[in-house]
Amino acid sequence: MHTPPWPRLGVDLGGTKIEIAALDERGAFLLRERCATPRGDYAATLRAVAALVAAGEQRLGLGALALGVGIPGSLSPVDGRVRNANSTALNGQPFKEDLQRLLARPVRVENDANCLALSEAADGAGAGAGVVFAAILGTGVGAGVAVRGQVLRGCNGVAGEWGHNPLPLITPDELARAACWCGRAGCIESWLSGPGLARDHAQVTGQAQGAQAIAAAARAGDAAAQASLARYAARLARALAGVINLLDPDVIVLGGGMSNVAELYEQVPRLWAPHVFSDSVRTLLRPARHGDSSGVRGAAWLGAE
Repeated sequence: MHTPPWPRLGVDLGGTKIEIAALDERGAFLLRERCATPRGDYAATLRAVAALVAAGEQRLGLGALALGVGIPGSLSPVDGRVRNANSTALNGQPFKEDLQRLLARPVRVENDANCLALSEAADGAGAGAGVVFAAILGTGVGAGVAVRGQVLRGCNGVAGEWGHNPLPLITPDELARAACWCGRAGCIESWLSGPGLARDHAQVTGQAQGAQAIAAAARAGDAAAQASLARYAARLARALAGVINLLDPDVIVLGGGMSNVAELYEQVPRLWAPHVFSDSVRTLLRPARHGDSSGVRGAAWLGAE
C-alpha cells in the first residue's frame, strides 16, 4: 500500500479544544495550533476542524497532507457513524464522511485513547514494547491498546474500552454506584475520572474540591485529601490488575489530568500485585512521555501505521 509522504497532520478533537499538529518523519513538530471546540454544535465543529486544517497547510506551504483525527468516541462498524462519545453532539453523526467531503480527501478517524496508545508506542513511554495499554484519566476515562506499534481495534471496534466496565472487587462503601453518562452505573469512569475523585471526596468530607486541588492538599499534609487519594489509588490498582490479567501488557501508560499525580506511580504497582494472577508483576506503569500532546501526535502517526 502506498504510504503518503511526510509531513503528516493530526487533529485531536476534544470536548473543550481542537488541536492540530504536523509531524516530520522523526516525530518533531512542524506546526501546532488549537482553537476552542464549539460546544454542542456538530456543524460548527466540522467547520472548525476544516478551518484548522486549511490554515495549517497554508502555513506549511504544502498541498493536501495525510490526515488523522482522534475523537472522544469510535466509529460504528455497522454504519460508520460516531458512537460512545462523551462529546454527545458527535454521536450518531457521519463525522468521517462529512469531514472527507469538506476537505475533499480521505481522512483516518480513530478513538482518542487509541491515538494516545499509538503515540506512546511509537516514540513515547512504550517505545519498543510489544503491548502497550494507554489509559486516559481525565474528564472521562478511556483506553487504547497498541500491539507491536499498531492499534488494536477488535472486530467490534471497542478494544480498550475499559472505562465503561464496572469497577472490579467493589468494597461495601462502593455499593452506592454513581450513574454514568453512558446509562450504566458504577463504571470505572465514574470512579477514576477527575470528577469521579472530586465526587468521592465531597461525599466523604462534604468539601467541594477539584481533583488537582485534592492532590495538592494531600501533598500539603491534609489527612482527608490523603485518604481520598489513597482510595483513588486502590481503585485504579484494582481496575488495572484486571487489565494485566486479561491483556498482560508490557507497559501501562497514563494520560489525562490524573496522570500528573506522581504518587500514583509508586502506590498503584504496590497495590495491584495482590490482584494479579502471577507470582511476579513486571508490567511497568508510566506517565505519557508526550503529555497532553500525545493525542494529536497519535492522530498524525495514523498515516504511518
